[in-house]
Amino acid sequence: MINIKQKLDELLENNIYEINEIKLDPIIIAKEYNDEYVALIAALFAYGNVKAILKFLRSLDLKNLNSNNAYYRFQTKKDVYEFLKTLKKMKEKYNLNILFLSGYEKDKNPIDGIREIIKTIYSVNPYTSKGYEFLIGKIPPNKTKGVSPYKRWNMFLRWMVRDSDIDLGLWKGVEKKDLIIPLDTHTHNVSLKLGLINRKSYDLEAAILLTNKLKEFDKNDPLKYDFALYRIGQLKLM
Repeated sequence: MINIKQKLDELLENNIYEINEIKLDPIIIAKEYNDEYVALIAALFAYGNVKAILKFLRSLDLKNLNSNNAYYRFQTKKDVYEFLKTLKKMKEKYNLNILFLSGYEKDKNPIDGIREIIKTIYSVNPYTSKGYEFLIGKIPPNKTKGVSPYKRWNMFLRWMVRDSDIDLGLWKGVEKKDLIIPLDTHTHNVSLKLGLINRKSYDLEAAILLTNKLKEFDKNDPLKYDFALYRIGQLKLM
């Protein structure tokens, strides 16, 4: 039987986190600006084909948070405009790291921190639409079963908190061990095939179960295996 931890560690040793013009990833944009707000934009629009994601992100005026009349897949020009307008207002008043900590610090639950940022987005600008809600997500409820895994939000947290591999490590006060894996359908399927989890429902509960399993491999930094699991599915390595 395959030693899963050994295989994941081998992938890490072989520079699985390498990104370049061939091995593309939306974090490229976040690294270019090294700014928490730009990173949030890159993370939340990170769905679909990676080349299309990067093309769209580079069409925006990210330095000034202007939409340049752009649209992307499920988001209309109005959705993109309102989102960037909201973040521009927030940037004048809020540090996202501090805003996150206001929810996270009590129970060390990252979903509580995500909740505070999403609540603030909707309070700063009450605009809503189907595409806008798809982009930002609903305010997280106090449960995990049957709830969205908040994949793009948890990816954003990985970028902000981890300070190794390709991640930016811009934030302070958040423990790597508290992060939840940014679970997408591909990673979920790979994890089921490898026997890392047995929860077939693709939800926040499954993300937490997988994270807890990865803590058996590294209790202090379970998300270092995130990209390795993703690459296994992407490159069909198992």
